[in-house]
Amino acid sequence: MPALRGSSVLLPPVPSVVRRALRSIAMFAACRGEPATCKGSIIKAEPMRFPFECESPFLFAVYHLDHYPAGNAEMGPEASLRGHNMGADFNHPSGWSMYHGKSIPGFPRHPHRGFETITVTRRGWVDHTDSLGNAGRFGCGDAQWMTAGKGINHSEMFPLLNREGENVLELFQIWINLPKRSKMVEPSFKMFWAEDLPSLKDTSGPEVVLIAGHLPGFNAPPAPPPDSYASEKSSDVLVVTLKIPLGSSWTLPAFTGDVKGLSRNAYIHTGQQSKVADQVISGQKRLKLRPDMDTSFAPVDAPMEVLILQGSDIGEPVVQHGPFVGNSREDIAKAFKDYQESEFGGWPWPSDALAHERSQQRFALYSDGRKEEKPMP
Repeated sequence: MPALRGSSVLLPPVPSVVRRALRSIAMFAACRGEPATCKGSIIKAEPMRFPFECESPFLFAVYHLDHYPAGNAEMGPEASLRGHNMGADFNHPSGWSMYHGKSIPGFPRHPHRGFETITVTRRGWVDHTDSLGNAGRFGCGDAQWMTAGKGINHSEMFPLLNREGENVLELFQIWINLPKRSKMVEPSFKMFWAEDLPSLKDTSGPEVVLIAGHLPGFNAPPAPPPDSYASEKSSDVLVVTLKIPLGSSWTLPAFTGDVKGLSRNAYIHTGQQSKVADQVISGQKRLKLRPDMDTSFAPVDAPMEVLILQGSDIGEPVVQHGPFVGNSREDIAKAFKDYQESEFGGWPWPSDALAHERSQQRFALYSDGRKEEKPMP
């Protein structure tokens, strides 16, 4: 394609793996509407957008729910792919999408620079490989935190391990920015196993999982990677997932520190009518919350599920072009140039869309040779 021109910077032609990453962002449908000004701890409520509208330090968040059919011998769907827009298959009416995968659904090799990804799974499996030599299989409550820093290639494939019935994939992916001083740190990869994440789980009550940050009454979750913005105490990053059944409720406590520059958002991605901070909320909504006030959540006529993101504004310019994030257009031009010259370390794997063996348990293989293994639930 022709070079992309800015006001003062000529961007080089976009490599195909970068184009795929650009399409993956652009293809999410948006639900737009006018925000409603509210009272109490809710500053405003507005219809959900997909991907979710975020505030600094968060750049992007999206929720995937795919009901795949039984898997075939290659761990792809045992079903016809006719009607799927292969290479860019999003929001398919069948209830499952191939995304950029051709035989196995997922996102084959693509680059990132200048930010971090947090992948939080609920159901299903993700097979990870990257240009550093890291690899893993995680799912069913595990989370993965990847600091892209100065640049990394990775692949995220969704193997359909069950050959006898439905394969459900449910996950969030959250992008969190890096401050300028950290944009060119060495990339890193870390697994947060479900067993290590603090949670409140009751068969008849709410399920609360703490991915990052601090909540009264919860143990601390695993530490973020050392160069993560979330590793800075002043970031006040909080990532929480909620599942609240009918007849139950849960209260997010007020933040007790300085709230200047602190944002707190609740994304009701599943549910019909709910009561939040004594206000009735209908449907899927993004709620901008006051961090210095308690906020209660209770479903009214169906179970509700919520993602909570909180963090302190980095306070720097953000220039983003698909999978590259910088502070200026010059940063983006340099990212394209560096990627074309180095491919951010190349690719040490035999396939751009590698899935591990069907029999493989959960694991994380790190580039320094360390290996963690966990049984399947």
